[in-house]
Amino acid sequence: MDFKQIQELIKLVQKTNLTEFKMEDGDFKLSIRTEKFAESKIAAAQQAQQPQVVSMPTMTAAPMQAMPAPVAAPAAVAEPAIPDLKPQPAAPAEDDSNYIYIKSPIVGTFYRSSTPDKPPFIKVGDTVDEKSVVCIVEAMKLFNEIEAEVKGKIVKVLLEDASPVEYDQALFLVDPNG
Repeated sequence: MDFKQIQELIKLVQKTNLTEFKMEDGDFKLSIRTEKFAESKIAAAQQAQQPQVVSMPTMTAAPMQAMPAPVAAPAAVAEPAIPDLKPQPAAPAEDDSNYIYIKSPIVGTFYRSSTPDKPPFIKVGDTVDEKSVVCIVEAMKLFNEIEAEVKGKIVKVLLEDASPVEYDQALFLVDPNG
């Protein structure tokens, strides 16, 4: 299965009500999950954390029997914060409106160097131009060199080495005035 066929499958899954699609063909395995998948997991987690309402059987009052003291209702339980499961680029603490993101043109695995024993292509503080190779994104056993396509100084590396990366996800933060 080539990259174009995978892209077509992703578009098809997005158009349907599917939340998850899995396919296996020999050693090749493909799993596609939509935002609806994450939403259904959150809803299931919330439902599992909801207190259960148990109805008590009604009692008929017997003459002159002591009734147990009423039990105070439990204090309201605060709902736990559920993290946003959508991938978000990490933003620096300072104002980044003057910076440019170098984004991934494909889905795959992000690598900062060509092999584990070699130094990274670039590091924070390095100056890049439009043709500078900044990293590799491995997709379906093909290693794709990613060029900066901008000129400037690397301010921040936004991903850890060997991290999964989505299409159009920010990889680096660049100061074009640097």
